[in-house]
This record gives sequence, C-alpha cells and structure tokens, in this order.
Amino acid sequence: MRERSLLYPGVLLALLALEFLVLAVHPVSRSTWLLENLLAVALVAGLVASRQSFRLSRISYTLIFAFLVLHEIGAHYTYSLVPYDALFERVFGASLNEALGFERNHFDRAIHFAYGLLFAYPIREIFLRVVNVRGFWGYALPLDVTMSTSMIYELVEWGAAALFGGELGQSYLGTQGDEWDAHKDMALASLGALIAMTITLAINRALQRDFAAEWADSLRVKHAEPLGEEAIARMLEIKKRMAPPLLSRCDAIRRSSLDAHTITSERQM
Repeated sequence: MRERSLLYPGVLLALLALEFLVLAVHPVSRSTWLLENLLAVALVAGLVASRQSFRLSRISYTLIFAFLVLHEIGAHYTYSLVPYDALFERVFGASLNEALGFERNHFDRAIHFAYGLLFAYPIREIFLRVVNVRGFWGYALPLDVTMSTSMIYELVEWGAAALFGGELGQSYLGTQGDEWDAHKDMALASLGALIAMTITLAINRALQRDFAAEWADSLRVKHAEPLGEEAIARMLEIKKRMAPPLLSRCDAIRRSSLDAHTITSERQM
C-alpha cells in the first residue's frame, strides 16, 4: 500500500526530471540557469529524502510539481526573456502584451503569483501535521510563511546580484528597470497565497462539521498569564524554590564523602 502511495510522486519526479534534462540543453545563460536551479534542486532533494518519514498529500505534490515545471521554463530562458508573448501571438495571431498593455516581460510576475498560489497549501499541510495548528492559524500562518519566504527570496536575489554583479547579477535579479520590482513580486506572491487559503477555507467550511467550533477555539486564550518579564520572574521563583533541596542533597553527599574519607584515614593510621 505504501509503495502504491509513493508511485504518484515518483511519476511526477520522473516527469520533472525529463523536463529538467531537456531544458538543461543550451539555456540562454548557463550561469543564470545554474543559479536559478540551486534552490529548486535543494527542494526536490528534500522532498525525496522525506518521502518515507513525511509523505505529503497528492494535492501538495501536484502543486509543487506545477510550480517547478513553470520555474524550469524561466530558468531555461531567464525569467525576463521567456517568449510567452511570441508563442501567444503564433497561436492566436495577436500580442498578449499589447492586448493587456504590458511594457515588459511579465513571466516573472506570473511565477511569483504562482509561488503563493501553489505553495501556500503544502505549507499549510506541514503546519497542520507538524505543529498541529488549527482554526484561524491554519490559514494565517501559511499565508505569513509564504509572504516571509517571498521576502527572503528577494533578499537572496539582491545578495546574488551584489555578489556576482555585471550581466549575471542583472540577469538573475530580473528587475527589467522597474525600481518597485521586488515589492510587486512580494505583493503578487501574497495575493496568490491569500487566494489559495481563501479557497481552502471555503472548502473546509462547507465540508468540516466542527469548522466554527475549531475556529472559535483557535482564538481562545489558552494561557491567561502574561509572558515576558513576568514569565522570567516565575521561572526564577521556581528555580529559587528548587535550589535548597538540591543544595541539601549536595551537602549530604559531600558530608558522606568526608565521613568515609575520615574512617579510611583512621583505619590507615
């Protein structure tokens, strides 16, 4: 049964590996392709390593797979040069960019949106199964982590651009002259995650019988005592109360040791 459950992610992995190998041939920029794939390869390696101890749902694997498929296309062409508009015009006979009034390549924007839309649910699954969050926090925390990791990625892009500089740095950064590029990318990732969690909430509200009770309980105060300095004071008080018995036992052990040494000395004398 367990082998059958691992078959589906195995098929997804094989398809992703095939795409990876095909798009690894003659990318637009080999150095940019390598940089773009560092995190992707690390993610896949982590999922493979945890397949026995922490197998995700098919939905989560499918969402991650969909994102990585899109990401590999961006890595092959570099995000700012993906020819989606040329493909659209070849198929439909009109320019998508012109129809929507785009003045830049927006493939990177779509991928940032896809990150939030496709990764928020797998993050939620991890929170529910590892941290055991429930109710409101089962939706708020995945949204928060998606937003924060999007911000971290923008910092990684900035650091890589500053470290490598030149054409490689600009290619990896992919701002295309937009000074608000990072802000827009994070906003789109946040929007995607918000949509994903809204859909998840709507499904659970329709199907989960104790949805309202779980939501209310998640917002109930579990510990009335404040933390901070009051928690430190409580811990110090507990430590103070425990200290005398510990000291007494240490003194007793020390006295027993001295008595034994005295008896041994007297016998030797």
